[in-house]
Amino acid sequence: MKDIQDLDLNLLKLLKAVVETRNTHAAADKLGISQTSVSRGLAKLRETFGDQLFIRKAHGVEPSELAEKLAEAADEMFTPITKVVESYRNFDPSAFTGCVTIAMHIYFLELYGERIFDALRQHLPKAKFNLVYWQENSLAQVLSGEIDYLLHFSGYPLPQEIYQHRLKEVTMGIIARKQHPVLSQGSNWDLIKELPITRIMVDGINTKRAPIEDIYLKKGHQANIVLATHSVRVLINKLKNSDAILYGSSFVADTDDDLAFYPLPPVEAAYRHIHFCGGYLQSKRGFPLNQLLHEVVQGYFTDLIEPD
Repeated sequence: MKDIQDLDLNLLKLLKAVVETRNTHAAADKLGISQTSVSRGLAKLRETFGDQLFIRKAHGVEPSELAEKLAEAADEMFTPITKVVESYRNFDPSAFTGCVTIAMHIYFLELYGERIFDALRQHLPKAKFNLVYWQENSLAQVLSGEIDYLLHFSGYPLPQEIYQHRLKEVTMGIIARKQHPVLSQGSNWDLIKELPITRIMVDGINTKRAPIEDIYLKKGHQANIVLATHSVRVLINKLKNSDAILYGSSFVADTDDDLAFYPLPPVEAAYRHIHFCGGYLQSKRGFPLNQLLHEVVQGYFTDLIEPD
């Protein structure tokens, strides 16, 4: 027998048709091919599996036990393939009852998680959801298919196996309490250089040092970091009850009536905006569920208007 790794799957469909019809002419009609094509296909099957596949009879052929078992195996093989293809063609979000897992940095989970969930459940009303924060093993779970979609900052390094797309460009500023004694006068470097700073920690990007610290060093100042945390709520508590500041977006200021959004001091263009990105496995780019997740999340951020 020849190595079956190189076997054309169409030959198994041919074998199955001949086993079922017990006639090469009938098999040709069933498959919509010529008798010559059937004969050539049977010859290739004999090269792979040996001569004992069919015994010629007066009005057709008699399949051997090997041929019948191969036809049965082919049926078992094609059935799950057919189901996969049908799931692509006939995906109905309103009837989907599977589980959707989305991992995002806790910043996204706290600021946008509830509204993203509302948008998702409108499209997938019967689905089960796992909305989890990004952890050390999350990347491995994306690569293994356990996580269907991810939300992160654009600077987070991801391998080529993950398809990424930009969701939103957000304007950066300074967040602090309303009527801040310093920022109410202005936000040039001479005024703000001594102010205490809070920062959100983004694992894999700024766990040890934030970009704002590099900016301060370039200006000849030392950034006075008094709080670094993963939690937006902890940041807000500190900002409301002190003169500390946060370099972030107006979305954070919009979470609490006691906070205000102040303009940045003069900085390079690269620091004036931040980008949010979504992603999923490249191998799932044609899968309807992942396409839907992309469309829903992208639509949410497209419609999201930055607070004044």
